[in-house]
Amino acid sequence: MTKPNSFFDDGFQAYLTEGATFVGEPGIPMLMNLNNVQVPRDMIPFAKARRCANKRQYVHFYMHDREFSQVLTATTRYLDLLKLYDGVITPDCSLLIGQSPCLQQTNTYMNRAVGFFLQKNGIPVIPNVRWSDERSFEYCFLGVPKGVMVSVSTHGCIKSREQRRMFRVGLAAMLKTLQPPIVLVHGSMPNDVFGEYLNQVEFHRYASQVERVHRRKKA
Repeated sequence: MTKPNSFFDDGFQAYLTEGATFVGEPGIPMLMNLNNVQVPRDMIPFAKARRCANKRQYVHFYMHDREFSQVLTATTRYLDLLKLYDGVITPDCSLLIGQSPCLQQTNTYMNRAVGFFLQKNGIPVIPNVRWSDERSFEYCFLGVPKGVMVSVSTHGCIKSREQRRMFRVGLAAMLKTLQPPIVLVHGSMPNDVFGEYLNQVEFHRYASQVERVHRRKKA
């Protein structure tokens, strides 16, 4: 672990990480290991959070980055809204195969920075873990305390054979590195990806928004 926060150019919202510890070569903010989280009753996408009456769920950001970009650039505006809910899954900033490592590190940074700020403001936070290919393993797990509940999403991430293979490889690396006792899964849980770990880790699956819409249409 490295130096405490100093004042950087506020283009990256330096206030988010005031008091944080930075880890790894890229200097990723470390989330606090708090015991104020619970397995979510359900998850709701941020885009629907303002209009939803049921606040007994966790807000997630498993959607296109542009749909929650304002949370990264003006986080304080959304504190009152997010405090109404049971908790928040940290932002799912994209890490894509072939994407610049610099951008992937920045997106990992923002994931943890927003999470740390929400924690400081009393909001229960569950880390979302995202990776791309094997090269991202050097930094994509940084900032997440070992042995805490984490969340992942398969939605849109296992469409091709290569995506499926890479998700399986990343899942194995994440479980080995972070050793989470509980993993939340947003989206499908195919047996060829998750099957060998079902007796090792407690998984909880949550349907994606696309699944929920299809269910309503069939009802």
